[in-house]
Amino acid sequence: MKLLAEAVGSFLFMFVIGLVAVSGDPAFVPLYIGLALAAMVYMAGHISGAQFNPAVTVAVLMRGKMKSQEVLPYILAQIVGSVAAFGLASYITGRSVAIAPGEGVDIMRALIVEVVFTMMLVLTVLNVATHKKTAGNSFYGLAIGLVIVAAAGAGGAISGGAYNPAVAIGATLVNALKDGGTWSHLWLYLVGPTLGGVLGAIVFNAMSPAEERD
Repeated sequence: MKLLAEAVGSFLFMFVIGLVAVSGDPAFVPLYIGLALAAMVYMAGHISGAQFNPAVTVAVLMRGKMKSQEVLPYILAQIVGSVAAFGLASYITGRSVAIAPGEGVDIMRALIVEVVFTMMLVLTVLNVATHKKTAGNSFYGLAIGLVIVAAAGAGGAISGGAYNPAVAIGATLVNALKDGGTWSHLWLYLVGPTLGGVLGAIVFNAMSPAEERD
């Protein structure tokens, strides 16, 4: 059930990305993506934790809220959902999504944006969805969605705004198969978000005493 929830939630969330990235009003794209994530977090949070992001999964493992043997299946479910989402969106729109840094943006600046905003996402997830002092709250999905609204709006034009290795894998694979796109930027969206997730978990553990967070 958990893996199905991760795959379905990832699919529905990333299907929105695949559509709005091609046909949405650029001014509202961050809002649409953030609202989609918030909705899916509420949809699957009580089943799988609604991670939908390998960087978040790694952080939750470091937080001690999941077993190591669950990590790979979770990540595979997220990637399967992503590939299906971007594939279907591409079929509908006739175009695929190419995630890449903004024109003329130095790769190191793009990497920093991916790291920082993924860390922001992870810190929010860990605090609103895994901390005992916020247990049972009704705002966790909205808080997580709003992070993506802010991150996509502020950093999307700089780094490409993936903040999620599964998003990058699905979009890049479909773009390469359909339109002959390049794989050259994929490493950025594997390394940056993963590093951001690790840093987020380290900061969370450092600023939350074990007796308060467990």
